[in-house]
Amino acid sequence: MTDPNAIQPSELDQLPDRDPEETAEWQASLDAVTKAAGPHRAAYLMRRTLERAEGAGIALPKLLETDYVNSIPTSAEPAVPGDEAMEQRITAWNRWNAAAMVTRGSKYGVGGHIATFASAAWLYETGFNHFFKGKEADGSGDQLYIQGHASPGIYARAFLDGRLNEEQLDNFRRESGGNGLPSYPHPRRLPWLWEFPTVSMGLGPLSAIYQARFNRYLTNRGIKDTSASHVWAFLGDGEMDEPESTAALALAAREELDNLTFVINCNLQRLDGPVRANFKIVQELEAQFRGAGWNVIKTLWGTAWDELFQLDTTGALVRRLRQVPDAQIQTYQTRDAAYIRQDFFGADPALVEMAKLLSDDKILECFHLSRGGHEARKVYAAYKAAVEHKGAPTVILAQTVKGHTLGEGFASKNANHQMKKLSVDEFKDMRDLLGLPIKDSDFVDGVVPYGHPGADSPEVRYLQERRATLGGPAPTRRVHPVAPLPAPAQKAFASFDKGSGSQNVATTMAFVRLVKDLVRDKETGKRWVPIVPDEARTFGMESLFPSLGIYSPKGQTYEPVDRDQLMYYKEAKNGQILNEGITEAGSMADFIAASTSYATHGETMIPFYIFYSMFGWQRTADQMWQLGDQLGRGFLVGATAGRTTLTGEGLQHADGHSPVIAATNPAALTYDPAFAYEVATIVKDGLRRMYGEAAPDEDQNVFYYLTVYNEPLPQPEKPSAAGVDEGIVKGLYRFNTAESAGITPPANAPRIQLLGSGTAIHWALKAQRLLAEEWGVAADVWSATSWSELRRDALEADAALLRGEERVPFVRQALQGAEGPVLAVSDYMRQVPDQIAQWVEQDWSSLGADGFGLSDTREAARRHFGVDAESIVVAALAQLAGRGEVKAVSVKEAREKYGL
Repeated sequence: MTDPNAIQPSELDQLPDRDPEETAEWQASLDAVTKAAGPHRAAYLMRRTLERAEGAGIALPKLLETDYVNSIPTSAEPAVPGDEAMEQRITAWNRWNAAAMVTRGSKYGVGGHIATFASAAWLYETGFNHFFKGKEADGSGDQLYIQGHASPGIYARAFLDGRLNEEQLDNFRRESGGNGLPSYPHPRRLPWLWEFPTVSMGLGPLSAIYQARFNRYLTNRGIKDTSASHVWAFLGDGEMDEPESTAALALAAREELDNLTFVINCNLQRLDGPVRANFKIVQELEAQFRGAGWNVIKTLWGTAWDELFQLDTTGALVRRLRQVPDAQIQTYQTRDAAYIRQDFFGADPALVEMAKLLSDDKILECFHLSRGGHEARKVYAAYKAAVEHKGAPTVILAQTVKGHTLGEGFASKNANHQMKKLSVDEFKDMRDLLGLPIKDSDFVDGVVPYGHPGADSPEVRYLQERRATLGGPAPTRRVHPVAPLPAPAQKAFASFDKGSGSQNVATTMAFVRLVKDLVRDKETGKRWVPIVPDEARTFGMESLFPSLGIYSPKGQTYEPVDRDQLMYYKEAKNGQILNEGITEAGSMADFIAASTSYATHGETMIPFYIFYSMFGWQRTADQMWQLGDQLGRGFLVGATAGRTTLTGEGLQHADGHSPVIAATNPAALTYDPAFAYEVATIVKDGLRRMYGEAAPDEDQNVFYYLTVYNEPLPQPEKPSAAGVDEGIVKGLYRFNTAESAGITPPANAPRIQLLGSGTAIHWALKAQRLLAEEWGVAADVWSATSWSELRRDALEADAALLRGEERVPFVRQALQGAEGPVLAVSDYMRQVPDQIAQWVEQDWSSLGADGFGLSDTREAARRHFGVDAESIVVAALAQLAGRGEVKAVSVKEAREKYGL
């Protein structure tokens, strides 16, 4: 009996039903189909109806999952325009040489991966022959993010093309001799070939999205027309578990990046075993991408399956394919026809009948070999559909077999990611399968030979002709001959030399003011790319909104709530600022794309990315390594820096260690400037080194990390002494002496050298006065703008000495003759200043903010960590007492006096 109080289906919809009778008829039709033909037929009809509605543009939620079949049926596949037989032979050579390279290198124990490329060979070959545009094509060519573990296959193709030789292949993963090949795509190690480093999993997909987005940014700002460039990212299904892999999917769909295609090699295996042992990774990814707004193309089954699908008049086959978990699909790959008949077909009476029509050979062909990702025709159809799709990015889910063509010992085995070699017999079986003209006698002393059809062979000519048609070799990194950027007007930098007088100015605000002046420069202003993760107002950058605009491909389709204010929120299609929302990872991906535009697009851009210093290196240090690997240039700015300057925020926001992490990156030049004029001097030199006329011995492929503070303090005038600029850039200069500071210590007073960086120099200056006025000690104060650059210079000096060259570290030169011991202090852990301790000839001691941060006032936090002026005085007296230059009792008296 129906409950009269129960909620009826029509009541679940807030919208009124204008024709309840018609609605009831549709529902009754569905009930009738379900009763007459079963729920599977009803579901089929509903799915097809929804697909029809979607195709007609009717506003309905999209299907998140489709059947476990190809999105493009065989009847709709276009013919491959090239010579498929020729491409088959080229792919065979590439498969062979990729496996040979890794196997030959195994005797050195350097490792390598064979199975990944074996599964993805056709995914790459089809692209190289028909889609991937080279650097000589229109615009900048395509950008290719190659799956890191597939690098042997890319090297093998470059060998066939004549871009690599046998010696280089033999030096795979052995680079120290100067003629080797890096293990994975590394632009810093092989800069003429690799454009993007991708083996740190998850960063490739994230970077590809922001690269495609940055291409649009360049076009919309009128810097360069990149409309002919397409971004291709080759990824693994296991890699998609990395949070970075899917972090920006919504951005790509929201901004309609149809210049972007993801190709996910769904071989169903990760490093240790199945990606989704009890589930289906393809279906999961389809739902995820469809839900984010992407166009999804599934390329799962090869042509051998066509006969099976034609026999599936009841839908039993499609249902069974959806039911079988991925791990069982792998098992079928390794079992005989009898097992598959029983386990797969035996699960449904309709499938039992179907199996009677199939020979064992047919079953094995389907379940062992026939995957969509292994057939040029299937892959070509997917790629063509992807590049022709407009209004959304495309993901191609291509099913393959990991270890395909490598023999029964490899295919779909859980351990194949760690398997580094094939035996001679396995190579011979592979040779026979691929039909390669390699003789048994070519295996000399059991060493597998490389194979090459000859520089003038039909295969090589075909390969090179196809690449010439598409715009030259690929992948290729090409640094276009671009003239150095002219230096901005000196006025922008010199304005900071006179100081701020009585006005308190934080160095964060000084940096923002400097950028405001630099973006107005007629020559280089348009090349600045300000990047901020939704903290522009925190850093005082809102004044840039109306003048530069925030980039949005849609422009501004609304009237901002603050339109009547001077600094209103202005979005624009040609906006210059990239305000990414709350995503440091996305902001870093922006930065990497902009910082390498000089190579990718032949357009030099000057990115600066400003962020809470705590949320930079700690959160996205892997991307900073990617930045260095990709030879990026620009300015990273850690704002609200230090462990004690951000009042009240506490542990999560208190950065006491970012310079330590930054010091581990060889491409990072880390500075902790104390004053506004130091910020200006460092930025000026950075522009010269990275974008201007760099000195011959300088590496231009570096990036700068500047820490700036939110604490408003008086900004002093730049000292007029000689060598100040050199000291700022190299990391150390004397800011003042006790005498030049107007302090008159007693005659023959003990002397100490106080080294401070960043905001800590203000505590040192106060301590300088206390030491003189209350304890009769003369102190000189030095500004240590870069502890890590001082260390880098000292390490280079040590290396020079080992080569027999006489060289004195700059820190030792600068402190030469300075009287007394050295006491260093910063707003970071002591490890930061202690980087240079071993090269300082004077007695050394340091103070720092070690440990966890805490919420309190600046003064209380500094007292807690023992880095305030009074703590510096006590530490200085203790150091001098240890040398017998002050009475030991003075240390106790000072502690009591200051309440320490």
